[in-house]
Amino acid sequence: MFNKNFKLVITGLLIAFAIYQFTEGNIGNGIMYILISFIFIFLYFKNEFILLAFLKLRKQDFEGAKNWLNKIKNPPGALVKKQEGYYNYLNGVMVSQSNMNDAEKYFKKALDLGLSMDHDVAMAKLNLAGIAFSKRRPIEAKLLLTEAQKLDKRGILTEQIKMMKDGMKKSQGPKQHYGNRNMRGR
Repeated sequence: MFNKNFKLVITGLLIAFAIYQFTEGNIGNGIMYILISFIFIFLYFKNEFILLAFLKLRKQDFEGAKNWLNKIKNPPGALVKKQEGYYNYLNGVMVSQSNMNDAEKYFKKALDLGLSMDHDVAMAKLNLAGIAFSKRRPIEAKLLLTEAQKLDKRGILTEQIKMMKDGMKKSQGPKQHYGNRNMRGR
């Protein structure tokens, strides 16, 4: 795993060598080194291990995704701020199956660091709403759920949001009292 600054140094060296190749008359080599430097620029903004973890997650291979994320030893040093947000987001998704307290921490940290896409922010808020509701914080859960609904512009999470709202309504139904109060003393 390369440090994020190391990727920029490699890019700078490749571009410098490409310029040298241009001055020597080797235009093809210069173009090739410029194209190779684009790979390192891409990997600066999109971390390779996070991309591989997303691919594993799409195949529902949680263990494989966790293995790729574990290869990132020092997230603040190796990742850009948004990448660190996605690192925490992915960890939250995987931990949410077993430990809600850790998942809540990961999702909140991911939202603090920032996520690029509204859909991912909506998904994180939806998960936080579920965690808050299970911890008996319904006001916070409703607030997070409405925020997630506003962010879900394409309607990808519509069904999950509807299911969670229905679950919240069912569990907060009216309390039934058996018998008549006036009849207790008789």
